[in-house]
Parts: sequence; structure tokens; C-alpha cells
Amino acid sequence: MINSKRKTVLTAFVLTGTVIIILSIAQSFKGFKSSPEVGVHHVMDTLYNIKSIKLPDEVTFAGEKMPLDNFDTRESLEREILTSAYRHSSTILIIMRAHRYLPLIEKVLKKNNVPDDFKYLVAAESEYSNMVSPVGATGFWQIMPETGREEGMEINTVVDERYDVEKSTQFACDYFLRSYEKYGNWTLAAASYNGGRGGIDEQIDIQHQKNYYDLLLSDETARYIFRAVAYKLVITDPANYGFKIAIMDLFPELKFYEVKVDTVVADFSAFAEKFGTNYKMLKFLNPWLRKPYLTPKSNKEYLIKIPSEGMRNIEKTETGS
Repeated sequence: MINSKRKTVLTAFVLTGTVIIILSIAQSFKGFKSSPEVGVHHVMDTLYNIKSIKLPDEVTFAGEKMPLDNFDTRESLEREILTSAYRHSSTILIIMRAHRYLPLIEKVLKKNNVPDDFKYLVAAESEYSNMVSPVGATGFWQIMPETGREEGMEINTVVDERYDVEKSTQFACDYFLRSYEKYGNWTLAAASYNGGRGGIDEQIDIQHQKNYYDLLLSDETARYIFRAVAYKLVITDPANYGFKIAIMDLFPELKFYEVKVDTVVADFSAFAEKFGTNYKMLKFLNPWLRKPYLTPKSNKEYLIKIPSEGMRNIEKTETGS
């Protein structure tokens, strides 16, 4: 055992060493601040800066004003913005993917006269990826197989159109338009995609309210619009929410042309080679092709995307299945 005198000397030595280390660290930061070679911003960029979020004075979804004077509405939106702003890696990926996929989604929304803001629902649904949920909801718009088939989508082991961005967006548009006709406003039409028309109708009957912001809904549906609007704010102005992303770092738009196919394709690797590409890139552009071959339905024509010359030179790309 160490005697009391030795223990006292050892304690004093440890304390002295600790003080020296603390002073050295403090001096290092002081040196950072004063050094002309290393600017203050280089130091500050490495520090974790946590702060609250200031909401814009006015926020809309699909042209409909959110009642931010209602504390519940304001706090619900603040919750989703804070969740997005401090969910760093996932939100950065959402911003980067949005640059690639929003042009495809926007075209379909515009064609169907569905408000442009509905493109942000995809961030809430799947983060702009062909996600598959534990219950089998699939694709950008998280479509269940039975529901997709009921609406005329081809869903089998060879072709699954839920993975097709444009076709799944068309499916969603058809749903939104029917819901808008029923409810008379876009906010409830959007909420019904998450909560189902039956679920929304039940709560309207119980609560005698027809305004989304006045309805007590399931937690997921209650957060759905706020989550989409939070992504809208972050994607359109990422720097305002702490995301410094250079334009060159955003995922580039897909450059392709389409080839019509209405006969059997026995080998997509050989098919891709004929067009100067490979199976991996063909699958990336056409994730709805679930097998390395195609056995088409009779009297049905398929549009297969082929990478254009500009896309072949893209070095940064995501892989999908």
C-alpha cells in the first residue's frame, strides 16, 4: 500500500499535470484565434453548434397558409424542423437526392395539376429512395402491393412498377385528386394519403372538424404535413438551417433516353451492352425491372431508360436495387 505522504505527493503531481494540460488546450484555442494561417472559421466549423430554429413569418403548404398563430401548429412545425436539422447525415442525403429526383416528380405533378409542394411528401414517405417498409410498402410513395394492383400497376416478381418514380407518382396523383374532390382542400388530401380516407372520415365525424390543423389524429398522420413542410424549408434553404452543401456536391440529375420494348428480353446484360452501357447502370435507371430478363405482358409496351452520354461520365452516383 502507498503511505499517506507518497499519496499526497502523487495527488499533487496529478493535479499539476491536469492544470498544465488544461492550460495547454486553452492556449491552443487562443492560438487558433490569433493565427493568420488558421482562420477562426476553421475552428468554429468543427464545433457542434446547437441552437433553436426561427420560423418564417408565413409558411404555406400547397398554397394553403399554416395557422402559425396557433401555438400547437407552431410548435408542431418547430418539432419537425428541429428533428430534420439535427438528423444530420440523413437530412443531408435527402437534400442531395432531392436535386436528382425532384425534376422527375415535378413533371408528373404539373401534368396532373397537383400542387408542386406535394413533392416534399416523398421526403416524409421515403427520403427520395426506393425504400421497403416492414409491412411491404414499397418505393418513393410507399405503395402496398394490393393497393397498387387495384390501381392497375403491374406488380410481380419480374416487374414492380412501384419502383418506377414517374409511375408511382402518377399513382399518388390519382389518389390526391380523388381526395381533393372529397375534402375540398389540399392539406387534408395530403393527410389522407398517410392516414387513409377512412381514418380521416372517422375523425371528422367524431370531432366535427374539417380542418387538418384542428383535428386530433394519430401521431404519424398528425406529424405528416409538418414533416413535409419542414423538409420543404430545409431543402429550399439548407444554409438557413445549418447545412453547408456546395452545388457540386448535390447528386446530379439523371440523363437518359427511353427505348420501347414489347417483346421478351432474355438477358439484360447483353441488352445493356448493345446500348453502350452495363447491367448495373441499366438497373439503377430502371429499378422496376426485378429480374435480369423481361417477360412482358401481352399488348403492353415498356419504356426502358438508357443512360445518355452525359450520365455515363457521372462519377458520383448512388447504387440501388
